[in-house]
Parts: sequence; structure tokens; C-alpha cells
Amino acid sequence: MIASDRLLASRGQFPILSTCTYLISNSLGAMPQRARDMLTQYADDWATRGVEAWDDWLALVDRVANVIAGIIHAPAGSIMMQPNVSVAESMLISCLDFSGPRNKIVYSELEFSTVHYVWQAQRANGARIEVVKSDDGVSVDTQRVCDAIDEHTIAVPISHVIFRSSYLQDVGPIVAKAHAVGAMVFLDVYQSIGTVPVDVGKLGVDAAVGGALKWLCGGPGAAFLYVRPDLYERLQPSMVGWFSHKRPFDFDMSGMDLSDSAWRYAGGTPNPAALYAASSGPEIVAEMGVEAIRKRSTELTSYAIEQALANGLTVNTPLAPAARGGHVTVDFPLAQAVSRELIRRNFMVDCRPRAGIRVAPHFYNTHAEVEAVFAEIRSILDGR
Repeated sequence: MIASDRLLASRGQFPILSTCTYLISNSLGAMPQRARDMLTQYADDWATRGVEAWDDWLALVDRVANVIAGIIHAPAGSIMMQPNVSVAESMLISCLDFSGPRNKIVYSELEFSTVHYVWQAQRANGARIEVVKSDDGVSVDTQRVCDAIDEHTIAVPISHVIFRSSYLQDVGPIVAKAHAVGAMVFLDVYQSIGTVPVDVGKLGVDAAVGGALKWLCGGPGAAFLYVRPDLYERLQPSMVGWFSHKRPFDFDMSGMDLSDSAWRYAGGTPNPAALYAASSGPEIVAEMGVEAIRKRSTELTSYAIEQALANGLTVNTPLAPAARGGHVTVDFPLAQAVSRELIRRNFMVDCRPRAGIRVAPHFYNTHAEVEAVFAEIRSILDGR
């Protein structure tokens, strides 16, 4: 079976695909049937085993983390699950000291709002923030980011794929410049993992955050934090909980003895329900293979751009396949209203300010579905 046929053969694993045209996996991936089965198992274990179920629930943290580690080519045991990226970013922030001359943070204005909020809040702790402007609201000038990084920079928290435009950021030169001056790069892979190949080792990033909510089809409440294991001593969190301790069940009140593993970034008690929901999607993505998914995604996004241009719509996504992630953003007057009407007509998309409607085909979508959503946009604009 050729790769595209194998990917499409998986459609039956996602119930919602039989009820609507689902093109919003950049926001919430389609739920696998296996996720429902896993949540039933969680409920049954809680109902029948009670507190003894924690033996399996704690083991699940590492099991889900290691599937994700495989997808981003991180060492086994180097990822800790988190409830969301805001917490994961805050965990990284808690490892840093902004009181000295190295207190500068550099990122672009196109970052997701979480990045702006959590890092700008550190001004109260002495951080200096430099936000790099975008000329077109679509792409980030790599050289401009590199020029902003200097010997006073402590961290560069950037996205692999920009959430509004799907611009695929050129991470390599940024990492090289940061490391040359002693700064660290924290990469947000939320909009790339599962649809764009990610290799944290080859990229050389110091830490990465992301989640299972979107392209991994894992649902909410299951984000993750990767830290390069050789940086554990440098990146010691002050945001901790009892599971950050090397021996949490000793209940040692004499002080924090941080775990030698990624569990030092665990904080408090994990959420097993979210992890049961999140386990199946990443497994399916790993089974399909991200390289095959990327090839399929490139075909579908190229077709989406072709359809958008044929309908006279503005494309706020890079036209070159190698420069974009998994979704295509199109804009035109009344885009927000058209987005709402598309959803009413059972075409699942979304719309973002200063961007437009985001159309996000995943490996389980078809060319016919992509064509259909643009035909529906034309129908709405024509008053039909």
C-alpha cells in the first residue's frame, strides 16, 4: 500500500470525520476511537481498583512521554508531561535568574500569546524583553532575530511554526547565534509536532515545549516539556512540587532533593485522565510516520493554496512548501463571519485576528475535502 493510501485508510479510526469536514487539526485534532476506549479503561480502573490504579497511572506519564520523545527524536526519559504550555514555559522560566546582566529575552511579535504573557510578566523580576517585529505579519526575519541576540541574552523562546501564518521558522541560525553568545533557545513545537518532522537533537535546542492537543490528536491537558539532559544542573526549577523530588514517597520535609531525571520538572500530581486521552493520538502519528504525514500535508496545503488563489483570496501563508507548516491561512473581507457560517454548515475551520481563516488538513483528510471548503467559501460570498 502506498503511503497516501495507508494514511487515508486510517480515517475510520476518527469518528468525527464521518459527520463533518474536519479541517481544524491545528487547533484540536480529531479524536481517535482508541481515545474513547482508553478513557473507559481509566474510568473502569478508578471504579474497580481505586487508589491502587496509581501504579498504572504514574507509569503512564513516562509511557506517553516516551512516545512523544520518539516523535521529536529526543532521548527516552527526557520529556516530562505538563498540563499546558503555559505551565511548561513557566517551569523553564523558574530555572532562570534575571537579576544579573544576562537578563534579556528575545522573540518575535508573531509568537503565540502565551509566550508574550508569561515572559513579559518576568519584567517584574528584572527581565528585559526585546520583541522582534515582522514586516509582513506572516514571516520572521531570521537575521533580525539573530541580530537581537547578544551577550546579555539569556533565552530565546520561539515557535517552530507560527500559529497565525503557518510560517516554518529557520531555527538553525538562531540556535547557532544564541549558543555563540551563551544564550539558550526554547522551541515551541506545538504547531509542528505531528505534521512537520522535528529532531530536537539536530536542531540543537536547549528545551522544547508542545502538546498533544493539535496535530497529535491527543486532546487537552497533555502538554510536554523537553530539556536537554546535559542541562539539568543548569536548568534547576524553582517551580516544583512533590513529584519533583528524587524520592517523593519519602515525604522528606528537610528540603528539595531534585530528581536526577526529567521528573524534576514534574511539579505536582499528574492528570491521568488527560494522559489516557492523549496516549492514542501520538501512537497513531508514530505508526503513520511523520515523514509520510509531512509529504501528505505538503500536497494538501499546496492544493489549498491553489484553491484559495483561484478564488481570489489573500493567502497569509508562505507559498513555498518548505517554508510552511500544516495549515493555510486565507483572508478576505468578512472572513470572521464566513468562518462562523462554515462551521454552521459543518466545515470545521477557525479564524484568527490579523490573519484570516485557518484551513488545516491532516493525514486523514482528502483533496476533495480541501476543494469542498473553498467551494463553500465561494458559495457563502456569492450569497448562496
